[in-house]
Amino acid sequence: AETSPSVVFENTQKCSPNCLRLLLENISGMTIDDDFTVEVIPEINVAVATFLKSIDTKEFVKKCSQHKRVIEFQMTARLLELTQTIRAESLPDSISTDYITVYFESARNGGGPVSDVQLFPEENSAIITFCNHKGNT
Repeated sequence: AETSPSVVFENTQKCSPNCLRLLLENISGMTIDDDFTVEVIPEINVAVATFLKSIDTKEFVKKCSQHKRVIEFQMTARLLELTQTIRAESLPDSISTDYITVYFESARNGGGPVSDVQLFPEENSAIITFCNHKGNT
């Protein structure tokens, strides 16, 4: 099975975003922005590292989990599950399912073939289901 290129870090409150970026460079031996990206979600103390270069993310998670600093910061690392469904929120009122389908099928947006779109206008949200795992990044 295909392994996710993304690793989720939880309990990141003791490690600033810059500190986390440096730490991940140290552990992976790779360079931020060139080899991987980090998206920090401070509201829930989570960060997601996505590798642009092909690496064994399972091995990376193992390395992180045993790393002295990761243990000191009490962070946990796990693979981001590959999913075929995503939820899009804060959509404009006038948006159509056709527009959403075309947007999420755009390769430039990291999308892929869409099999289904359920629009919830009262919540300004939609559930998009992809034909494969590619489109959920």
